[in-house]
Amino acid sequence: MSTQVPRLLAGLVDDAAVFPPGSAPLAEAVAAHRTHRAAWYADLVGPLLVPASALPALPDLLGPDERLAVGVIGDVPIGRLDAVLAEADPRLTVRQVEAAVAKRGEDPQPGLADLLKLAERPGGTPVYAEIPLTFGLLGALDTLAAARSAGAPVAAKFRTGGLAAELFPTPVELAAVICACRDRELPFKLTAGLHHAIRHLDPETGFTHHGFGNVLAATLTADGGAEVADVATLLAATDPVTLVEPARAHRDDERPLWIGYGSCSITEPLTDLIRLGLVNGGYEA
Repeated sequence: MSTQVPRLLAGLVDDAAVFPPGSAPLAEAVAAHRTHRAAWYADLVGPLLVPASALPALPDLLGPDERLAVGVIGDVPIGRLDAVLAEADPRLTVRQVEAAVAKRGEDPQPGLADLLKLAERPGGTPVYAEIPLTFGLLGALDTLAAARSAGAPVAAKFRTGGLAAELFPTPVELAAVICACRDRELPFKLTAGLHHAIRHLDPETGFTHHGFGNVLAATLTADGGAEVADVATLLAATDPVTLVEPARAHRDDERPLWIGYGSCSITEPLTDLIRLGLVNGGYEA
């Protein structure tokens, strides 16, 4: 572990450069990811996230002996993911597979059942089921928790932003789902909207975005047994001091519950973490 990235933040930010709003061409994303993996902040960065449909194009962008860790995002039907993964180039290490199991308002159980079959593949690749924060949420979490208790490498995934207001959960809604995962000992991942550390109004979209620093503080508090209201208070906070202190207190610990999140920019969260004093060259492990 780098002395400049505390253990609490290890692998916090998956590299989602090819996804909106960044939408980098695949070749540029791979080249930039190489730079991130060789940088002093490499411990902060998770795998490169790529659509399942893009896996066949990756080998042409790698050197003969180069290895690349990727997270596969299901942009093909869940039933086809197994075949896509089986055909992946051996130079690719699939660290995780992520797929939406339902659209908003749909029953997540059928898609979840199909995705859980993928979790039974040899090798134990973690599978993250993206569940809408609507109809059937708690039942889906129960199903995931039961599968995880039985040994399946599964976790939940939730969307915290997007191109429409309804895709941004309120602090109370997000706090409730964090606590629901805590109560089920179920890890979770987040995606979309977490561009900066502190909760803020985005002048371009007009939406108020969650801050990844808020989520970190809220998750630490939830892991300590806090009620939904207290977790929601941290998610709604805009005072950096309130959020930084819990992170500093736990910087040598593994991050509980929250696996991390995908960001189309690595430099934006890195810059915020440096400004907050949570990642810097002066930190000693």
